[in-house]
Amino acid sequence: MPDVDGQTIHLQELRRGTVVLACLRLLVEPGYGYGLLEALQARGFDTDANTLYPLLRRLEKQGHLTSEWNTDEARPRKFYRTSAEGRRLAQALTDDFRAIAVAIDALPEED
Repeated sequence: MPDVDGQTIHLQELRRGTVVLACLRLLVEPGYGYGLLEALQARGFDTDANTLYPLLRRLEKQGHLTSEWNTDEARPRKFYRTSAEGRRLAQALTDDFRAIAVAIDALPEED
């Protein structure tokens, strides 16, 4: 059985890709960074702002997200939305994730 630190590292690696998928799926409806962070955490995707904001910028640069500033409130917020390309990627990642889950379920378990 791995030590706690080793287990934590492996869990972080596993979650890294799932956070990308979760962001793409959640941002089908426009959202801003802090609200997205709360939505992710509420759904069990433990991440922090230092991880999320660079991820959002990278996904936007890759064309998977679009953004616009909302200046209607006292504090301007940058809202993100999944682009058409991002929706296609989210569907492909969802299909892949489900196929991996099926493959893992077919593996033998330790008694």
